[in-house]
Amino acid sequence: MSSLTLQGPVDAEAPAPRVAPAASRRDPYFDNAKYLTILLVGVGHLVPVVMVDSRATLALYLYVYVFHMPVFVLVSGYLSRSYTGRPDQLRRLLTGVALPYVVFEIAYTLLIRWGKEPNYPVSLLHPSYVMWFLVALFVWRVTSPFWSVVRWPVAVSVVIAALAVATPDLGGALGLPRILQYLPFFVMGLRMRPEHFRALRRTPVRIAAVVVLAVALVIAYQVAPRVSLNWIWRTRSVQELDMELVPGLFWAGVLFLTAVLTTAAFLALVPGTHRWFTVLGSGTICAYLLHDLMIKTGVYTGFFAGAAWLHTPLGRVVLVLSMLVVMTLLCTPPVRRVMKPVTEPELAWAFRRDGR
Repeated sequence: MSSLTLQGPVDAEAPAPRVAPAASRRDPYFDNAKYLTILLVGVGHLVPVVMVDSRATLALYLYVYVFHMPVFVLVSGYLSRSYTGRPDQLRRLLTGVALPYVVFEIAYTLLIRWGKEPNYPVSLLHPSYVMWFLVALFVWRVTSPFWSVVRWPVAVSVVIAALAVATPDLGGALGLPRILQYLPFFVMGLRMRPEHFRALRRTPVRIAAVVVLAVALVIAYQVAPRVSLNWIWRTRSVQELDMELVPGLFWAGVLFLTAVLTTAAFLALVPGTHRWFTVLGSGTICAYLLHDLMIKTGVYTGFFAGAAWLHTPLGRVVLVLSMLVVMTLLCTPPVRRVMKPVTEPELAWAFRRDGR
């Protein structure tokens, strides 16, 4: 992500400059963004288990859901800019996205069978819980070269998302409604450049970002009791949300613009230098895949329902803080090493050496 620049004229007799290891060339800004976003993902998935009869908790859930996945998707798009479909990239897509999806979709299916529905079918076409994102990432990344040749890529992706919002009965296969409705954020990430992120981190923009996020939190608290959560889950059309097409598209547009604004505000506040948590940004896939297994296990065993104190204001605070700690631990290098056979396998034996 960072670039190597030459200072002054090049001396032909001078020794070649040392090239930094690949790990040190990682841009800390994006690792920081990934880590901070995965914390929001964990909180967003934990909050519903203690959300009943708590307006503040519902508002927090609504607030986080407006922008946490858009941030994740936009950063994923930015980091997919170099994808052209080369053989090595296709291999990485299969081993780093498709394989984890298959393994963890089966794991989630077994968990559901154990704790909720004994006859729950194994179906790779219907992602369970958080697994839709891996399907979406696979589809988005495969289509990345297409967006480099379209004249107005962001506008086209917004039209596609609007059509998805306006089309009932898309069904749940492969999480298609979410894939299409989140598509503009991926395409925006593809089209962004380093200077765009530098502009976001200017001091005036950061000050404005604090105001935007604070106002958004107040608004979330005000509207929380009256908003259907199906809007922020992005799994249904406006007709399925019992709205007429035109007003439904209007409110979907308001939600989209709110997500864009709060996403930009969040990214403006992400630190751009190395911090103690920067290294954790490379392990977010482990936290993403594992955290909901833990939450659903707690739900199915009755842990959350049985502990009445967890449903008090203090209990909710303790739960949220505990989830931040758990997500941090799941991003650590030891967990990444343990998970590597599933999340980052080599599988050289499965591919042709000539790439054909």
